[in-house]
Amino acid sequence: MFKSGFISILGYPNAGKSTLMNALIGERLSIVSPKPQTTRKRILGILTENNYQIVFSDTPGLIINPTYLLQKKMNQTIMESLEDADVLLLLVQPEDPEFPAELMEKIKSLPLPKVVALNKIDLIKEQQINDHKAKWAQILPDARFFAISALYGTGLSELKEYLVSVLPEHPPYYNDDILSDRYIREFVAEFIREQIFHLYKQEIPYHCEVVIDEFKEDQPIPHIRATIYVSRESQKKILIGEGGKSIKELGILSRKRIEDFLGKQIFLELHVKVMPWRNDEKKLKQLGY
Repeated sequence: MFKSGFISILGYPNAGKSTLMNALIGERLSIVSPKPQTTRKRILGILTENNYQIVFSDTPGLIINPTYLLQKKMNQTIMESLEDADVLLLLVQPEDPEFPAELMEKIKSLPLPKVVALNKIDLIKEQQINDHKAKWAQILPDARFFAISALYGTGLSELKEYLVSVLPEHPPYYNDDILSDRYIREFVAEFIREQIFHLYKQEIPYHCEVVIDEFKEDQPIPHIRATIYVSRESQKKILIGEGGKSIKELGILSRKRIEDFLGKQIFLELHVKVMPWRNDEKKLKQLGY
């Protein structure tokens, strides 16, 4: 008997969704940073073992009051992930507010297994864990509750065991050597964006989008040329830095991350262009949103 299914991971920004998926799969597929709203697009992570295949869906963080079109599209992605899910995994952290009533009603109406995983339990006391368990027993009585730390691995083996147990019987959806539905160049773009989140402060990372213009894999040292789009000229100056110092550091950090992923040396060329995009339907479509 083989089991296979889609598990959608939902939660607020910074709940640890990407960290959890990476930990369960054993690969750093989804980018991670301390800043909220790092994940913008839905990313599938595929875990295949001898008798099961889990297709995790890492979704953007839920934004209560989206202020521009990109955020609205991110919320739309979350709702779409409910439609093809076989299991729902709500990832919450201790300080999170309750989910909006409309979303909770939608979740309650879905006739599929539900899991509530309280993340970051290393930061709270046991009584707080019990309080959260009691609260969620009231909110979502048919859900199974787990207390975990995605960062430190606490409770993940029990969580994975339960997720496998509620998967439907089904042949694998993907070959066993496939880790994601994304192309390599999409991962490369995300890894560059990840380093932007780590390196730059305030609003700069939220105005950046990365596009891979060229990826020459047929050379002894693959050549990658990428463009970073920002909304304003002032952001371009900050991204480049005085004398190009900042963009050089970004290039070094990004190249190392990409080389770790590909397992080979690369040549990385970065360019910065101004193109207001976050509130432009046509440009968002061009960028894959």
